[in-house]
Amino acid sequence: MAATESLGLSRIGQIAVTVHDLVEAEAFYRDRLGMRHLFTVPGMAFFDCDGVRLMLALPEAPEFDHPSSLIYFTVPDIQAARRTFGDRGVTFVAEPHLVAKMPSYDLWMAGFRDCDGNYLCLMSEVGNDGR
Repeated sequence: MAATESLGLSRIGQIAVTVHDLVEAEAFYRDRLGMRHLFTVPGMAFFDCDGVRLMLALPEAPEFDHPSSLIYFTVPDIQAARRTFGDRGVTFVAEPHLVAKMPSYDLWMAGFRDCDGNYLCLMSEVGNDGR
């Protein structure tokens, strides 16, 4: 089999989120969401998401100036994460709610917006025993 026939995408290396005020966005992701800041260069700030790099960037051209796709951040305890982020000034537009009952866990999600209006989500797989 040729290498091109077996090529498939699986691991995400970086996700880009368009922002309009880089200083404000960097503070939001670092201070309110508690993400680990890696570095900042002109027009871009980078954060570590457990091995996936998140890039906040000013739009380079009009075709890049739009809200991001949804990003789902896994948290171990969605209720505790909701309280912590709420205390830090994050405004939730969808409170933690059960999405699906799976055989070994319940899938919960909650939605919020960043300072540029990008919709982001928390997700948590809660074991059937409540953990």
